[in-house]
Amino acid sequence: MRLVPRLAAALSGLALTLGGVVAVAPAAHATPQACFYHVLAQHPGADPEVVERACLIGAEGTPEAVRACYVELRQDYVPAVVAFEACRRAGQEQRPATDHGSP
Repeated sequence: MRLVPRLAAALSGLALTLGGVVAVAPAAHATPQACFYHVLAQHPGADPEVVERACLIGAEGTPEAVRACYVELRQDYVPAVVAFEACRRAGQEQRPATDHGSP
């Protein structure tokens, strides 16, 4: 009988641990999705289609792509600071979630 509570506790701990890893993993790197959600969180009135298009443009990561992303968002009246940060996030290199800085 004592095995069941131990097993339940172990499984609960494992679920919490895995849930924490999943919750932290998206924050480990920036993507066009991070750009998209940043804009909509900071400026809910933005047109989602315009934001998606701009973030995909900015995902290339070149200075020209980030600038084009910024211009696209500003044309939709997204505040400058929000547009800049979002386009910067879209252009950052995506790293695997399992990368923990090993050489």
